[in-house]
Amino acid sequence: MAVVSVRLNDDEEKILNYLTEYFHEDKSSLFKKSLYEMYEDIQDIKFIDSYIEKTKHKKHNFISGDELFD
Repeated sequence: MAVVSVRLNDDEEKILNYLTEYFHEDKSSLFKKSLYEMYEDIQDIKFIDSYIEKTKHKKHNFISGDELFD
């Protein structure tokens, strides 16, 4: 298991303290969840890019988030 030391400025520390209270999570858990969420975002982007590359010759019917709620 790795141990990582993180230095935060005053504003970052305030945000982290707010999040620990809001989510009732310890600071370590919040960092870990953020890490996994960012990794998941990257994997989603790779999947979408791969799909688009594989289906370049086909017409895509993607809509924006705004269009979804119209």
